[in-house]
Amino acid sequence: MQIIAQQALLPEGWAEGVAITVQDGLIASVAPAGPGAAANAGTVVPGMANLHSHAFQRGFAGLTEQRGAARDSFWTWREMMYRFALQLDPDGAQAIAEMAYVEMLEAGFTRVGEFHYLHHAPDGRPFDDRAEMSARIFAAADATGLSLTHLPVFYARGGFGPQPATEGQRRFLNGVDGFVDLVRRCDAMATRPGDVVGYAPHSLRAASKGDLMALTAALTDRKVHIHIAEQVKEVEDCLAFSGSRPVDWLFDHMEVTPDWCLIHATHLSEDEVTRMAKSGAVAGLCPVTEANLGDGIFAGRDFLSAGGRFGIGTDSNVQIGLAGELQALEYSQRLSLRERNVLTPVPGSTGEQLFTAALAGGAQALGAPEPVIAVGAPADLVALEDPFDLGTGGAQTLDRWIFGRDIRVRDVWVRGAHLVQDGRHRARDAIAQRYGQVVRAVLAQ
Repeated sequence: MQIIAQQALLPEGWAEGVAITVQDGLIASVAPAGPGAAANAGTVVPGMANLHSHAFQRGFAGLTEQRGAARDSFWTWREMMYRFALQLDPDGAQAIAEMAYVEMLEAGFTRVGEFHYLHHAPDGRPFDDRAEMSARIFAAADATGLSLTHLPVFYARGGFGPQPATEGQRRFLNGVDGFVDLVRRCDAMATRPGDVVGYAPHSLRAASKGDLMALTAALTDRKVHIHIAEQVKEVEDCLAFSGSRPVDWLFDHMEVTPDWCLIHATHLSEDEVTRMAKSGAVAGLCPVTEANLGDGIFAGRDFLSAGGRFGIGTDSNVQIGLAGELQALEYSQRLSLRERNVLTPVPGSTGEQLFTAALAGGAQALGAPEPVIAVGAPADLVALEDPFDLGTGGAQTLDRWIFGRDIRVRDVWVRGAHLVQDGRHRARDAIAQRYGQVVRAVLAQ
């Protein structure tokens, strides 16, 4: 297969008239298109990693936007999420994940980090196969073609103290030994090229110091993701319990390396910003969900100035969009600092700098190959279409995609498989039908 791009983002920069040859899922050659070669793609860029997703939450997107008598918050939203989670069987969870993954591919994501904590039956008892629900995530990724970094979540407590888990959390809970067994079972499912299995202590409120130490000792050489400092209440509770802020506590008690991804990290002190940036760990930012839940605004400029790395995720999947996440990230900084073009370490295109930084950070966080259009790399590619054919250069095309409304994702390839054509996933219709049936049934309960 050969893709002839009008322009492409190569490791050395933008190039016009590029012929990309794909063989056995990998890029076999990258060369100038010959004289008279007709382009079959517009602007081609590497596929992006979505480093943080709770796929099942796609099922209630837009259904929590009604305020009750009390003041609404992340914590009231969480109770609604628990009620939805308690009603899903394995078939339903898979159907919703497939819909989310179709939409991710159509948005230009080619890999997902699935932060998966819906482990057990609705009554809280493990399935006969402890990894049954994880198996449905692998099946959804296979059905849609999306590359997967699976992150089974360890969840043992309901809060600092430790507080006992609530009834709404009963499907999430594991002891250390059972959880390690679950991860090992997931290893056996990772059979596709590029499949990765890491793990994720849910948060400091859900995993104790002893839990974290036992997990890192048992599950070595893996990617580790953790929610941290997402909400002010979480910071206050951690201070009350331990005398330390969450990120400071983590760095004081654990060896945080570039294999770690700290999700949200919304509420940081200046010292925590510096410690996190210098560690090489990735900040996992989900600005659309963070705005939806009222989390707050990440200290983006200070973090980048300190050498920090970030990637983007769709988290609750309330809206699934690659360009939308990057736009929301930059706009949050503009609103906070009352400036424009904030997340640009050097003069130049804001869209290109956001995109390339998120490419690198997302791949690092998910243990994926370097996302480049180069010989030997997986053929994970996204073709953007300019319906007005304005002839803008590559960087400006990214600016128009992220901050404008003209540019759209036309085609997506994952390891050479042409999954999205003319903006639609090839299996969208059947997957959307199953998704609708499942969500209607859940809402009717």
